[in-house]
Amino acid sequence: MGAHPEDAVSQLSALLENLDAPLKRTFQNVHQGYPKETLVRFLKAREWNVSKAHKMIVDSLNWRIQNEIDSVLERPIVPEDLYRSIRDSQLVGLSGYTKEGLPVFAIGVGQSTYDKASVHYYVQSHIQINEYRDRIILPMLTEKFGRPVTSCIKVLDMTGLKLSALSQIKMLTSISTVDDLNYPEKSETYYVVNVPYIFSACWKVVKPLLQERTKKKVKVLHGCGKDELLKIMDYSSLPHFCRREGSGSSKHSSTDTDNCFSLDHPFHKELYGHINKQASHKELIKMGSLHVSIPDADPDDAKIVEVIQAEFQKMSEQTEPTNGHKD
Repeated sequence: MGAHPEDAVSQLSALLENLDAPLKRTFQNVHQGYPKETLVRFLKAREWNVSKAHKMIVDSLNWRIQNEIDSVLERPIVPEDLYRSIRDSQLVGLSGYTKEGLPVFAIGVGQSTYDKASVHYYVQSHIQINEYRDRIILPMLTEKFGRPVTSCIKVLDMTGLKLSALSQIKMLTSISTVDDLNYPEKSETYYVVNVPYIFSACWKVVKPLLQERTKKKVKVLHGCGKDELLKIMDYSSLPHFCRREGSGSSKHSSTDTDNCFSLDHPFHKELYGHINKQASHKELIKMGSLHVSIPDADPDDAKIVEVIQAEFQKMSEQTEPTNGHKD
């Protein structure tokens, strides 16, 4: 059982006063002027246990320093053709905002292939989106609304999810571990849409393993989820794959400016433009990928990955007899 919320925040704040200068500097990039809200996020992630939350924050700040995260928005992935191929195979983008002002991030889980570059580039790209969200988008919204806006919602498109996705588990685990340990509680809700049988089968065995707090965040919607999502956002903010039933694909829509995964979408043009502008202020653009160390996954999360792998394997074995009759 953790401490009372107000007491926990005070205790954790007192512990962080002893941070050395480099850790304090990177913590400023994390909290963006709202340290209390940041402490609450880490406390929630550790069930309000002050000592565990303190360790989590210190580990995260050290990770930022060791991996030069504060300068990640000065490290463009070049050439642009490589970055475009990453955008075409790591499907993520900002489609708009909820009626309450939260950013809506869309993720094409089922059709992301992660096969156009090394794992380091995909992790770098993911962290750049996180940092741009936290250092540029959320502070902009905070100023606009006159109140702290420190989180987002995510819409996960499962269109095209296949058993072959098992080969991407390592990549996805790396990215989720980075998020869980360094960007905790940044997502208010996960809306899951266009759900095939393979997801339903996995969800059935994974859901009981999740913490109650996490279970409440995941909403599996019917079909493309349009009707439910329109209760919290306008049509213009709907991800392209939610705009009509049977849309069939995360990757393609009528225009690339509608498709928030595309490098030609305003969000990605602004993000890539910002990174290139920051890099131009430096004497030398560092070439190559940023090799970020991936922290060890939480044991509970590692167990969930094992369960997913086992479920995929079981379904794969069940389909083999049928496939075996094919020439």
